[in-house]
Amino acid sequence: MSKTPIITEPIILKADDWQDYQLLDSGHGRKLERFGRQITDRPDPQAFWMPANPVETWKADATFSASGDDERGNWQKSRPNLPDDWKMGWNGLSFEVRRSPFRHLGVFQEHSVHWRHAQEKIRAAGRPIKLLNLFGYTGMMSLAAADAGAQVTHIDASPKSNGYGKANQELSGIGEKPIRWIADDVLKFMRREVRRGNTYDAIVLDPPKFGRGPKNETWRLEENLPELLELCRAVLSEQPLFVTSTVYAVRLSYLALAQSLRDHLEGLGGTITTGEMAIPEAGRDVLLPTAIFARWDA
Repeated sequence: MSKTPIITEPIILKADDWQDYQLLDSGHGRKLERFGRQITDRPDPQAFWMPANPVETWKADATFSASGDDERGNWQKSRPNLPDDWKMGWNGLSFEVRRSPFRHLGVFQEHSVHWRHAQEKIRAAGRPIKLLNLFGYTGMMSLAAADAGAQVTHIDASPKSNGYGKANQELSGIGEKPIRWIADDVLKFMRREVRRGNTYDAIVLDPPKFGRGPKNETWRLEENLPELLELCRAVLSEQPLFVTSTVYAVRLSYLALAQSLRDHLEGLGGTITTGEMAIPEAGRDVLLPTAIFARWDA
């Protein structure tokens, strides 16, 4: 039997398992979304089709307007006393969302497809699982994995994001679950883990196109991703379960990501599922593309 991972036909993963989130409308470069009890209107350059209803008729609690090329901008609230942060839930977990000057809200809801996959694999493993979450942001993957029974190591360069993750862990009522929240440069951390001989059964990585570490280290996706995948292979245990990677860089194809992952996981066999992630719009046959992904399963 070949030990080269097999890349399957590309698929679209749809984040259709939400109660507290809904894509209400999209088009003309914008999207209207419900996050829990608030409705937001944000720009999205990929939504260049026709909206179901004219954008000027949309009714949102808060509307984001960009003010520069770096995605910074301002939120215009429909009323002065509108809360800037509020509670949401997914699959029994609770977390807070909050408006940021970069139009984000502290959660990337399309990733629910990976949270659920991780939970299913961890629960079905029948053994203790150690999961490494790289570029973990506010920690929803870490919470989902820990809630399913994994021992989690969460790495993000931002102490603030890690702080939000810790708060979400308590808010979810799983404060006793084993999650290590570490603010560090991902490459530096991974190089140390290799030297220490530490291993993990599952790895999740969601690298940005560009970023900086806590000591101003520079991350560039096209330059640094190959080394990171090599380091991921080096810290996989003798019984690896899965490796999931997402990328938001528009110039990178899911085929490139899948083939690179296959090269770095040579000898492990298994399959690599790849394609796009998307959010279905309520009420009509429209999918809003968000990211590409590649996922290896043993």
